[in-house]
Amino acid sequence: MVEVLGIETPSLGDRSYLAHDGNVAVVIDPQRDTDRITALAERQGVRITHVAETHIHNDYVSGGLALSRAAGAAYLVNAADPVGFAREPVSDGDTVDIGAALRLRVLATPGHTFTHLSYVLEAGGDVPGAFTGGSLLFGSTGRPDLLGPANTPALARAQYASAHRLARDLPDSAEIFPTHGFGSFCAATQAQAASSTIGREKQLNPALALGERAYVETLLAGLDAYPAYYARMGPANLAGPGGPDLSPPSLAGAAEIRRRLESGEWVVDLRDRVAFAAGFVPGCFSFPLDGSFASYLGWVLPGGTPVTLLGETCGQVAQAQRELVRIGIDRPAAAATGQPEQWAAGGPLASLRRATFGDLAAAGRVGDSQNLVVLDVRRQMEWDHGHVANAIHIPFSDLPGRAGEIPPGEVWVYCHSGYRAMVAASMLAAAGRHVISIDDEFGQADGARLPLARPAALPKEMSR
Repeated sequence: MVEVLGIETPSLGDRSYLAHDGNVAVVIDPQRDTDRITALAERQGVRITHVAETHIHNDYVSGGLALSRAAGAAYLVNAADPVGFAREPVSDGDTVDIGAALRLRVLATPGHTFTHLSYVLEAGGDVPGAFTGGSLLFGSTGRPDLLGPANTPALARAQYASAHRLARDLPDSAEIFPTHGFGSFCAATQAQAASSTIGREKQLNPALALGERAYVETLLAGLDAYPAYYARMGPANLAGPGGPDLSPPSLAGAAEIRRRLESGEWVVDLRDRVAFAAGFVPGCFSFPLDGSFASYLGWVLPGGTPVTLLGETCGQVAQAQRELVRIGIDRPAAAATGQPEQWAAGGPLASLRRATFGDLAAAGRVGDSQNLVVLDVRRQMEWDHGHVANAIHIPFSDLPGRAGEIPPGEVWVYCHSGYRAMVAASMLAAAGRHVISIDDEFGQADGARLPLARPAALPKEMSR
């Protein structure tokens, strides 16, 4: 019997997989923290004999090399990828036996990258499914623009051809097991289903329902910004990353926290935004663990900047540390647990106001007063689909370098659901601005009778 088990990483929107026959197993696209995978294999009573990568990942540091070495497993990587480590090179058409009952058949499916592979799972003459990585996703495909604008058109066309190859070569009953599409910025759009088959994708997936030109135009028109740290992931994965060090970081007292803040290091408060707004150490940034914590912190953190983590519990710090190693932030400079009164050693705390779009409407018509500034920190495509009239737009990812463009006055900052607004508000508060965070869904702006420019319903994938 063949069983395929998914290992979710919801904060990055990805899945890894462990497929086994009850005795031996293959792992597909493992995240950096592979202890989750080895624990799953132990619970299933199976031995990992192979680890396979569908592509050189751009959104996380792979755990594939470290896992293969620890398990004594063969590491399958495209022969065309110029990696800096020993691997078992595979190419289009190769087959790899996984024990006596399972076999992987390698298909070249370029589009997300030039060397992207899919792995068709075969067992006893049947094809239970295929691991499609960043190629064919649930109702979508992987984005083709991560290797730069010069390569995007060619990769978009290749992505279309690869989707059709999968649909042509696999039976309708075959399940697809993509790596991306569950919140990852590597996906063109996000999955609206928990599982899918080739037959279902033939009916619903734009890559299979549209002609090539229409698909490419639709795909490219829907692409928006992606995290800046992606630029570092490919080189790290080509070099061959080691396993993470998840041992607890050194503990920092109040004096050390203050010293690190004064020296320009980042001190990150992990508590939820309600708790943060009520009281925090002045100069700290709010990056709550709910939401896409690692993606957003990695997006704006200057490379090489030391990070100190503040959490209510050791568990919060450990969770944040685990998420950060997945994107190559290997060791926090320090950490502290407890409450802000302890972190400030009885010194004064800062606070900021949380508000709704209704509160903004009650504060006065936007643009009437120089004392009220409305800041939209959503991505460009979100802004284009509708925004508060007379607001200024600085995408969250640009804020560290563009905060000086915000006019004087009281700043009301909003995003789609409140997460980025609080992060931005904390950054502006650290810079000495009087700021109010709108902790509300953007859809409530219309109900509050705020004037909107170019309003339209936001696609669901823009809610991250």
